Amino acid sequence: MVHHRNALVTGASAGLGLALSRELVRRGWRVVGTGRREDRLAAAGAELGSAFLTVAGDVADPVHRKRLAEVTGALGQLDLVVNNASSLGASPLPPLAEYPLDLLEQVYRTNVVAPLAVLRFALPLLRAAGGVAVNISSDAGVEPYPGWGGYGSSKAALDQLTAILAAEHPDLSIYAFDPGDMRTDMHQAAFPGEDISDRPTPETVVPALLRLIEQRPKSARYTSADFTEVVR
Repeated sequence: MVHHRNALVTGASAGLGLALSRELVRRGWRVVGTGRREDRLAAAGAELGSAFLTVAGDVADPVHRKRLAEVTGALGQLDLVVNNASSLGASPLPPLAEYPLDLLEQVYRTNVVAPLAVLRFALPLLRAAGGVAVNISSDAGVEPYPGWGGYGSSKAALDQLTAILAAEHPDLSIYAFDPGDMRTDMHQAAFPGEDISDRPTPETVVPALLRLIEQRPKSARYTSADFTEVVR
C-alpha cells in the first residue's frame, strides 16, 4: 500500500495556500484544503484531482472546524498543518483609532482564534506522526505600518501564540513563517487601485516554505529569506 503524507492547508483556494497545495500534491501528498470561496476551491479540486480533498467553509466558524477535524482525523495520519487563511479586515486600510471594532473582532477570529482552534484538534495527530505545524505570519506583525493596525496586531498575536505553543510542546516542530509581500488578492485589497505587479508571486515563496518543513530547524519565527537559497 502506498503511504501518503497528509497535510491540512487553510486558505487553500488562492494565493500561497493554493500554490503550496499544488506543490504538495505534485510531490505525492494528500491535502485537505479549505477556503471560504467554494467556487475557487472547487476549481482547485478539479485541477489537482483526488489527492486534494476540498472542505469549503470559513475557519472562523466552529461548525466548519468540527467538519475539518472529522475529515482530517479520517485520514488516519496528519504530517503537516499550515494555517494560511487570513482576513485583511477593513479595506481601504483605516487608522487604528478609527478601525470598526466589529471588523477588528472578525480579523482576530480568523487570524488568531481559528489557527489555535485548528491546532487544538491537530496537535495530537501531528504528535503521533512526528508532524509539523506552520502558522503564516507577516512583517506587519513586527513593523508598525500605519493603516495595518488590525491585521498587523492580529499577526503579532499569532506570532506570540505560536511561540508559546512551541514552548509548551517542545517535542513538536511549530513555526511562524513570514512569506513577505506577495502578489495576492489580499495584498491588492490592502492597496486598492494600485499596481502590485512588482510583488513576487506566491509560487516563488513555496520552495522556502518547503525547506522549512523538510529541514525542521528549532521551533521559532522564520522568514522566507531564511530559507531562500543563494545562487552564486
